[in-house]
Amino acid sequence: MKILTTHIGSLPRPGDLLALLRRREAGEALEPIAFEARVRSAVEDIVRRQATAGLDVVSDGEQGKPDYSTYIKDRLTGFEGESVSPIVGADLKDFPEFAARRPTPAFERRPTCSGPIAWRDFGAVEKDIENLRRAAEKAGAEKVFMTAVSPGQAARFLVNRYYPSHEAYIHALADVLKREYAAIVRAGFLLQVDCPDLGSGRNNQFQHLSLAEFRKVAALHVEALNAAVADLPPERMRLHMCWGNYEGPHHRDLPLKDIVDILLTARPAGLSFEGANPRHAHEWKLFESVKWPEGKVLIPGVIDSTTNFIEHPELVAQRLVQYARLVGPDRVIAGVDCGFATFAERPIIDPRIAWAKLEAMVEGARLASREM
Repeated sequence: MKILTTHIGSLPRPGDLLALLRRREAGEALEPIAFEARVRSAVEDIVRRQATAGLDVVSDGEQGKPDYSTYIKDRLTGFEGESVSPIVGADLKDFPEFAARRPTPAFERRPTCSGPIAWRDFGAVEKDIENLRRAAEKAGAEKVFMTAVSPGQAARFLVNRYYPSHEAYIHALADVLKREYAAIVRAGFLLQVDCPDLGSGRNNQFQHLSLAEFRKVAALHVEALNAAVADLPPERMRLHMCWGNYEGPHHRDLPLKDIVDILLTARPAGLSFEGANPRHAHEWKLFESVKWPEGKVLIPGVIDSTTNFIEHPELVAQRLVQYARLVGPDRVIAGVDCGFATFAERPIIDPRIAWAKLEAMVEGARLASREM
C-alpha cells in the first residue's frame, strides 16, 4: 500500500515573477500578455519540479497569486474600500517584544468590502485552470489539486463594511465563490478549500469570543462552505485548516479536539491540518478516540512549514505510521503543515530548503509505505 504525498499549495515564486506581482499589487499597469506568459512558464516549471521530486498530488504553486486569500479582491466587485491592517493575534499580544521584531510586509493589500460582491474577472480563474492543465499534461502529473479561498477565510482578511451582518457577508461570499469551486472540479482537479479561519481565526479575528461562541461562528462558516459545494462530489475535495503559518508562540491556539467535530461536518472528504509543528504534533493521539467517518481521508502535516530544519525521513515515516495505524494507510496522505510561500513576498522557508523538505517527505512516505 503506497502512502501518497502532497503539499498545501503555495511554493516560492521566482524572483522576476515576484517583482511583477509586487508591481501589480502597488497598482502599476503591467503588460498583460507578458505577465500571463511569465505566470504560465512559472506554473510549468513548478509542476515539473514537483513531479521530479516525487510528489503524487501536485498544484500550480499559486504562482500567479499574491497570496491564497486576498487574490479574489482583483477578481470580484465590492472590494474598493480602504485597506486595513491585520489584527494582532492574542498570542503575539502576550509577547509584544517578539511581535515588534516581526517583519512588516512589503506588499499586502487588504481592502474592505464596500459594495455588493459579484464576479468581475472570472477569466482569471479560467486562465489559472488552463495553465495548470497544460503544465500537468506536460509533466505527466495525473493527480492535481488547485486551491481556493473559503468564504470564512476571505471574510477574515477582507473585512466587511457593506453587508448588514457577518452571516450575510459569509453567505454572499459563498454564493459567488461556488462558481470558482465548481470550475476547478469540472476541470478534473481536486479542489482544496483553504479554511484557516476555522483554526487561526480563534486567535485573532474572534479572539474576543468564548469557545462556545467561536464554535458557533465556525459552524456558520462550514455551513456556508457546504452550501457552496453542495453539488460537488466530496471525494473531489479537501479542506485545509491551520492555526496560522508563522513562527510564533501559538500558545493560544485552539486545540484540534475543540473543533474536530465541526470539521467533520464539512463536505470535502479530505482534511488537511498541521501535525508537525511543536504546538500540534501531539494531536495525532486524538484519532485514537475520534471515530473516523467512512470516506474521509486524513492529510496531516508531517513536515513543518515554518522552520528551515529538514526533517529526517524516518521521523516523517514515524508520523505517517502513527496515523495509518489509527485510520488505515489507504486513508492517509502525507502533507505539509501549510504553504511554503503563503504570501508571495514572504517565503517562510529558503526555497532550496523547501524542496529538500519535500524530498524528505517523499522518502519518509516510502519508508512508511514499506512498514505498513
